[in-house]
Amino acid sequence: MANDLKGQVMHLMAGNISCQELADLITEYLEGSLTFSERIRFQIHLGFCVGCRNYLNQMKTTIRTLGKLPSEPMPTEVREELLKRFRTWKKG
Repeated sequence: MANDLKGQVMHLMAGNISCQELADLITEYLEGSLTFSERIRFQIHLGFCVGCRNYLNQMKTTIRTLGKLPSEPMPTEVREELLKRFRTWKKG
């Protein structure tokens, strides 16, 4: 019972939003399209959750990095080599 109460208190303190919910809302947050109350809940959760802050920073870094990619298409041989490496990445 005490553990359940602790979990409920932490859930409320973290903006009444789970990590999964935050992950689902992250695009809207970055685009500035959350409602005021959603944004507040999101930011409260970030204040309590190191993992979600790290995830948000990773997303921001990814967006910045993708924005630096050249606009010309990737050469076919490079694309095929990358796909080959990704397919075998977990195998060994």
